[in-house]
Amino acid sequence: MLSVRGLSKSFGATPAVADVDLDVAPGESVGLVGPNGAGKTTVLNCVFGQTHPDAGTVELDGHDLGRLPTWRRARLGIGRTYQRLEVFPELTVRDHLVVALRVQRHGARLWRDLLGLGAPSREELAAVDSVLDAVGLVETADVPVAALGLGACRLVELARAIVGEPRLLLTDEPSSGLDEHETRELAGLLCSLQLARGMGMLLVEHDLAMVEAVVDRVVVMDLGRVVASGGFREVMGAPAVRRAYLGVP
Repeated sequence: MLSVRGLSKSFGATPAVADVDLDVAPGESVGLVGPNGAGKTTVLNCVFGQTHPDAGTVELDGHDLGRLPTWRRARLGIGRTYQRLEVFPELTVRDHLVVALRVQRHGARLWRDLLGLGAPSREELAAVDSVLDAVGLVETADVPVAALGLGACRLVELARAIVGEPRLLLTDEPSSGLDEHETRELAGLLCSLQLARGMGMLLVEHDLAMVEAVVDRVVVMDLGRVVASGGFREVMGAPAVRRAYLGVP
């Protein structure tokens, strides 16, 4: 489903990503791991269109995404969450999902929303409520996000990313700032959502225990390059991977 070939990106004289190849099959969960500065988030940004690579291609279902803007990629079926929390504090949990769904489906006219006349349709509310139930946010649906803790806000971001039924979910450090219990709960939720919705997932994550629990396959990056790919146990024991994390083979 996702095919990345020869992806390279430099910022000034500093190469962030160098000749990266990466694939995600339909319904497959792939972990993208590596030490800080390995280039993982830059790869996600290039896939989602927030960063344009210097070289290489990104294809979704065989279609070259080229220089398509992020909103076009989202409508083609790519969802995204972020390492740094990206929410609108004044909006309720339900409003976050309604806005995301409306943008994804480009439904109500902008002028109606600006005038406060764009009330959610019955279909929109049904889709939103289904996702709220799936991620466990029904009881806080009408609470402003500013009143929620970090763990709940992470769930809001995840719900917003999947409400448009993406075929591919890009998720960047979803456990950042969470405690051990919240991380385990999130790992279980990601697995169940992926299976229930049949979506592919590219997970960037530092918590390797969470990665092992969630993904089918892992790709390891170091200094902008892929150094290993395969099953979690096999890959994490490879000398190149141990060197990347520990500085020794």
